[in-house]
Amino acid sequence: MKLISGTSHPDLARNISEHLKVPLCDVTVKAFPDGETFVKINENIRGQDVFIIQPTCPPTNSNLMELLITVDAAKRASAKRITAVIPFFGYARQDRKDQPRVPITAKLVANLLDAAGVNRVLTMDLHAGQIQGFFDIPVDHLYAAPVLIGYLRERGIENLTVVSPDVGGLKMSDAYAQALDAPLAIVGKRRVSATEVEAINVIGEVEGQDVLLVDDMTETAGTLCAAAELLKEHGAGKIYAGVSHGVLGEIGNQRLIDSNIEELITTDSTPMAKGEKVTVVSIAGLLGEGIRRIENDESVTSLFDIVNK
Repeated sequence: MKLISGTSHPDLARNISEHLKVPLCDVTVKAFPDGETFVKINENIRGQDVFIIQPTCPPTNSNLMELLITVDAAKRASAKRITAVIPFFGYARQDRKDQPRVPITAKLVANLLDAAGVNRVLTMDLHAGQIQGFFDIPVDHLYAAPVLIGYLRERGIENLTVVSPDVGGLKMSDAYAQALDAPLAIVGKRRVSATEVEAINVIGEVEGQDVLLVDDMTETAGTLCAAAELLKEHGAGKIYAGVSHGVLGEIGNQRLIDSNIEELITTDSTPMAKGEKVTVVSIAGLLGEGIRRIENDESVTSLFDIVNK
């Protein structure tokens, strides 16, 4: 196989390379003075299985375009099969028409990847699982839960209740609750704006319990911090958050510092997962194992087993 790293998250690509004991390809990526991206693969990849590692995190448009250009370069270099390894799939929140005259951009991105020449996609914790159906090519959809739950078990938090910060995350939170043998609660929320969220009510018992808030991603940390404030009002003890994708900027980090959340546990699916209260666990081994199994035409189903991991 051949591993190619984009410029969006070279540290993760290096860790995957070390896990697989496969060196990264020599690739030149640069920008012309007018902002156009240039990619050149400096090795022979003819007839090879090529895996291009590039989360489409912010700057999303730039990283997505670089991925498409790299795919085209690999296709024109006669690669046998091209797999786009996209740990964090940008535009995943635009997966439906929720108001008049708006695009379904997640579907557009799927079409672009297909048109560029991608034969397969390896991704993790899509914001909406049905996005897999937007593709006309195979999609291997992994979950960060085995890695996050492994860390939580090592932490040994007792009297834990798993809380979904909104109704949409209930299925994911229930999986965590079952794996950790913990009760489940839900926070009802109302979105005020793109960066502001109002928590309304708690369904379930959290008084005197340590709490784990579970979500697929956080950017401004509005949902998590509003939920944590409401949980404290209902008598919760220490509050932790477990998030698959930490797309944290300055606003998100400051909110976490000022919030009732003790620790945000997230993965290195994006390079933005860092901050004062942030603990990062690596998914390089998980992605590396997924890549190895795709290369060997093996099943990746056992990687979904979050209870026994």
